[in-house]
Amino acid sequence: MTISGKATAEGTAVYRSDHPSLTYVPLSDTGLLISQAGFGGYRINLDNGWQEQALRFALQNGINLLDTSSNYGDGGSERLMGRMVAEMIDNGELQRAQVVIVSKVGYIQGFNFALAKQRKAEGRPFPNVVAYDDGLEHCIHPEFIEDQLTRSLERLDMETIDVYLLHNPEYYLMREARITGVDRKAATDEYYRRIRMAFTYLETEVANGRIQYYGISANTFPEAASEFTHTDLHRVWEIATDIAADHHFRLVQMPLNLFETGAATEKNQPHDQTTLQSAAEKNLAVLINRPLNAIWQNTVTRLADVPTPNYPATSEDVSTAVDSLLKMENHFQQTLLTQIDVDEDSRNVIRECLAIGTMLEGRWGGFGTYQNWQEIRTRFILYRARTAIDYIYEQENLPEELPIWLDNYIEAVNEALAAVTAFYQERSSKEATHIKKTAVAADPEWEAETLSQTAVRALLSTKGVTSVLVGMRQQPYVEDVLQGLEQPIEVKERDESWLACKRVDV
Repeated sequence: MTISGKATAEGTAVYRSDHPSLTYVPLSDTGLLISQAGFGGYRINLDNGWQEQALRFALQNGINLLDTSSNYGDGGSERLMGRMVAEMIDNGELQRAQVVIVSKVGYIQGFNFALAKQRKAEGRPFPNVVAYDDGLEHCIHPEFIEDQLTRSLERLDMETIDVYLLHNPEYYLMREARITGVDRKAATDEYYRRIRMAFTYLETEVANGRIQYYGISANTFPEAASEFTHTDLHRVWEIATDIAADHHFRLVQMPLNLFETGAATEKNQPHDQTTLQSAAEKNLAVLINRPLNAIWQNTVTRLADVPTPNYPATSEDVSTAVDSLLKMENHFQQTLLTQIDVDEDSRNVIRECLAIGTMLEGRWGGFGTYQNWQEIRTRFILYRARTAIDYIYEQENLPEELPIWLDNYIEAVNEALAAVTAFYQERSSKEATHIKKTAVAADPEWEAETLSQTAVRALLSTKGVTSVLVGMRQQPYVEDVLQGLEQPIEVKERDESWLACKRVDV
């Protein structure tokens, strides 16, 4: 049964009183109170027990802001949030009026890409689609918004979404910036015309009761005003106030972290203001995304502690382990692979999957961060290797030497991967320690027990920041956030602290 109702001032006030150890802040002038940290739904999906547990734990322990989008998990994130809220309501643990739901619209990928393709074939394409890349388009036209809002409400199984955001509308400018000879003024005028059209339509959805408020999530709010892709908060505000004096534009979302400091340092607004200062002046709520995942020098840096490895590995240790793998793989390909009774295509797949040494040789030092290496190791290397090994064992009449080789190969793979992991872990552990020291040097009040708590604490202490969206896909992540929230910090202008972060090569 569809969850009726919406977040209310009374409901969120009751939720706050039920969790006295945490601080709750106003969502603009809506009367709603939200936790200082929100549950970010970017990488959560249905049928994941760890994520379900984490979400339930967060709602039970004081997190009443849930942020998702139509494209997160291809809709699975919305489904999980809707299902968990419904279960907790049925159990008497939660009321719909106590939780603030934020979702977004704009991306055309996955299911939406197939939908858009089908509509094109039927001669009724969505208007104003931005064809950005293979399998990725974007749209904020009212016709698309109407369709997507309906689908989001169905996935959430709710009557009302509390805040509905245009999701990275700057894709239009990003595409235009790639086209040689495009007139910037014409492109930006069209950009804001599309935003005006979307806002005008969203006001009708407020009147219909399907949303309460709306806004924009844009990664380019903090950019320098001279950037082609910059989204100007002041101009967006003028659009909203021009549409209606009693408009419902109440929230913006943007990145800010110890590396990407633009929202707090880039004076891209009138009267020499930063985006955060301008938002505060307008009483716009600001949700911060990517607080712990900084995009820096074309890679993602995770702002979280990394424990030192029990057994550190030098580059020579890694090279030795990789060389051993290479020798075993050469022997396998030259003498054993040809004896497996499979077709040539299957043999080629096995060859590719059991070539870990070949893949690592000369490349193992270029995987960036410890977290990135962990992703590659788990989702690519180990998955492919296990699939190939399981397939081999399913075959009949295997050479007698093969099972022995496979056992030895698995052991050698584990040793090589452990060496690479230890190499990255030690390096990332040192980097995390350095980042935390740099942040505390910029502002001693930011110091907390962990780097992640320090990074979030820096944001929560900054005037203009309303709440911080953290990916809490496992219960320990939720516990870490809650521990940090229970240590209050004064909220004030911290321009010099953020400028100090910007000036230091963290």
